[in-house]
Amino acid sequence: MALREIAAKQRGYLIVNSHPEGCAATVERTWESIPAADGGGRPGGEGPVVVLLGASAGYGLAILLAGLRRHGIRGVGVGYEAAETERRTASAGWYRTAAAAAVAERNGSDFRFVNADAFSDEARTNVLDLVAAEYGRIDYLIYSLAAPRRTDPRTGTTYTSVLKALGSPYDAPSLVFEDDSPRIGTVHLDVATDAEREATIQVMGGADWQEWVTAIRARDLAAPGFTTVALSYVGSEITAPVYRHGTIGAAKEHLEATATNLARPAGTSGDGDADGGGERDRERAFTAVAGAAVTQASTAIPSIALYTTLLRRALGPDAFRTPAQQAVALWDQLTGAAPLALDDRGRIRLDGWELDEDVQNAVRALWADPEASLAAGAEEAAWFLAEVRRLYGWSVPGIDYARPVDTTVPWPAPQPAAAAIG
Repeated sequence: MALREIAAKQRGYLIVNSHPEGCAATVERTWESIPAADGGGRPGGEGPVVVLLGASAGYGLAILLAGLRRHGIRGVGVGYEAAETERRTASAGWYRTAAAAAVAERNGSDFRFVNADAFSDEARTNVLDLVAAEYGRIDYLIYSLAAPRRTDPRTGTTYTSVLKALGSPYDAPSLVFEDDSPRIGTVHLDVATDAEREATIQVMGGADWQEWVTAIRARDLAAPGFTTVALSYVGSEITAPVYRHGTIGAAKEHLEATATNLARPAGTSGDGDADGGGERDRERAFTAVAGAAVTQASTAIPSIALYTTLLRRALGPDAFRTPAQQAVALWDQLTGAAPLALDDRGRIRLDGWELDEDVQNAVRALWADPEASLAAGAEEAAWFLAEVRRLYGWSVPGIDYARPVDTTVPWPAPQPAAAAIG
């Protein structure tokens, strides 16, 4: 046990330490916000087998909790989180994973957690070994990874992603915090080189997703009707120069194109030949386009903080849909409880609430004069900063931050030793 008096070490959106009790409370609050399925949901131990990559944060964590509560999912969640050191607490994702494991156990769900770099062959082998030994076959692979760099296991080349424009430089307003006081700043994006664009695609596109699906099929671990989903984002034309028309957007286009390559018709073998089987055995692959949210990944993207703040103001707090609400909708569509809401490119759309034309017109009006919009709606900026802090366990109601807290929280067992972070 290591009792420490800790305070948030923060500069703008960058927070380098986390509060274990605050992180656990955010997991509990998310869990309580998810309604049980009709009839109380599926008891733990009877649900589908899921491998969830990126289970410790953002949409991945929301999908995990919604799946546990409403469908009794079993399986393995993968995160890549830092343990406690003498100088720092463990990462927020480490503490959230411990809390999620406690929730799964309380729910009677057999869900394991592996701490590893999901881009590596070693992690992929360890996870699939665990699945083969404990669960047999996989019903769902959920891909929700966000990382700044990736090493290609085939070539050994390490790629680093960049947040840059394509075609021409771009300047946009942004939401900046100085000593917790919001102001409007300006962000400038240089034009990416071809090499930088390609590197971003290698990190955030579909190459690694395809590696996982290929490995699952090679080991005959795909259950009949196997479905895989990768999380994507489209967003408004307001943020398109920063996001959809920039290097990240190029990566998302690659991710979405990969879904087409991963789907298999019913009764298709690995070599593409028909071998019988019914429609229920068709292996599906989708990207799911989520709506805007406050996540650790999104705070790193220029202008997204301001856009999200103005979007919530345009919608009102009750109409802004949380990742947990969107995760419920995703599971309902994947399991057949609700019809698939597919666009003309075959993507599952969870973002209709954000892209409603009336909503976007309201956001455009606010975006036209961000200084005036901030002055008239500073409470929304305060909400955004508080949400960022809560990602790390800070500013969570009911937590006594003046009291020393035990920062030594073990990673939930079992964890393959070879995959652990030192």
